[in-house]
Amino acid sequence: MKKGVVLFFLLVVTSIELLQVQGEPQIPCYFIFGDSLADDGNNNLLPTLAKANYEPYGVDFPEGPTGRFCNGRTIVDILAEMMGFDDYIPPFATANGSEILKGVNYASGGAGILNETGQTSGARICMDEQLNNHQVTVSSIVSMLGSSQSASEYLNKCFYSVGMGDNDYINNYFQPDYYPSSLLYTPEQFAKVLIEQFSQQIETLYNYGARKIALFGVGMLGCTPNAISVYGTNGSTCVEFMNYESSFFNVELKSLVDDLNTEKPDATFIYVDAVKLAEDIMAAAFNVTTVGCCEVEELTGLCIPNQTPCQNRSEYVFWDSFHPSEAANLISAKGAYSVIFPSEFYPRDQSLVAEL
Repeated sequence: MKKGVVLFFLLVVTSIELLQVQGEPQIPCYFIFGDSLADDGNNNLLPTLAKANYEPYGVDFPEGPTGRFCNGRTIVDILAEMMGFDDYIPPFATANGSEILKGVNYASGGAGILNETGQTSGARICMDEQLNNHQVTVSSIVSMLGSSQSASEYLNKCFYSVGMGDNDYINNYFQPDYYPSSLLYTPEQFAKVLIEQFSQQIETLYNYGARKIALFGVGMLGCTPNAISVYGTNGSTCVEFMNYESSFFNVELKSLVDDLNTEKPDATFIYVDAVKLAEDIMAAAFNVTTVGCCEVEELTGLCIPNQTPCQNRSEYVFWDSFHPSEAANLISAKGAYSVIFPSEFYPRDQSLVAEL
C-alpha cells in the first residue's frame, strides 16, 4: 500500500477512536434514510437481487454479513461512531422496543426518490415507503414518551441523514431499455422532476419532527467499476456523460437546501457534497480505483457468494462494482462529518487530526 493511503487511513481511524472516548453521544438519536450505501439489513428478507447478507460481504465487520453492501462499515456506521453512539443504528426491519429511541436506519438497496426506481432488481423500500416506516417509529415513540409534545421535543433534538438520488440515475435514467425517463426528460428536466418530489418528501420528514437534516448529493456515478466496464471511459478517468448528466441534481439540491433554510428558520438543512467526498477519496491515492475487491456477478455487479475477496482491501476504493470499501467510507465519513458538524459537537476534531 502507498504510504499516503496508510497515513491517511491511520489518521482517520485514530481520530474516530479519540472522539469515541469523550463519552455519551451529543445527540440522542440518529435516523437514516437512503439506499445501498447506507442499508444495514432492510433488504435481507425482501424478494430482490439487491441484497448483501452473504459472504464475502461483512468480511471485516464484527458480525459478519448483515446486509451491508461493504466489506465492513458503511459511511453511516462511521458517522454514528463519530457522533459517539456505542452501537450501530439498527435497521427498521429488526429494530424494536426502546432501541428505536437511539434511532432507526430505513435505508434500502435499490431505493430511490421515485417509487419506480430500482424495480428491475425486485422489491425495495423507496423514499416514500421509508417515510411511512418512520411514521410508524414516531407513533411508537409517542407511546413510549407519553405524549405527542414529548415525542416532538425529543425528535427535534435528533440528527437525520438522507442519501437519495444515485439509483434514480443508475437504476432509472441511465437504463433506457427499462425506463422511459431519459426519453421524456433532458438531464436538467429530470433533475427538476426529482427535486420536486424530494422537496415534498423532506417536507414530510420536517413535519415528523426533523430539525437537523443532512442531505447528501449524488456522487461521481461515472467512476464506479460498473460504469467503466459498461461504457468505457474514452481516455478519461471516468464515464464523463454520467457525471455530467447527474450533476444537475446537485445544482438543484443545493438550491433546495438554501430555500429550506430560508423558509424554515427553526431547522437546519445541510448539503453534503458527495462529489467532493469522492474527490477526497481519489486524492488519497488508493492503488486500485477501477475494479472492486470481490469477484462480481455480471448481472448485478454484486459479489459472487462465498468467493474469496482480495486480501489488500484497504488499497481498494471499491468493494464490488458499485459500493465503496470500508477504507473509502472512512475518508467519506470524515469529510461529511466536518461539513455536518464543523464545530458544534467536537470542536477538537479537525485540529486534532492536523496535530496527528
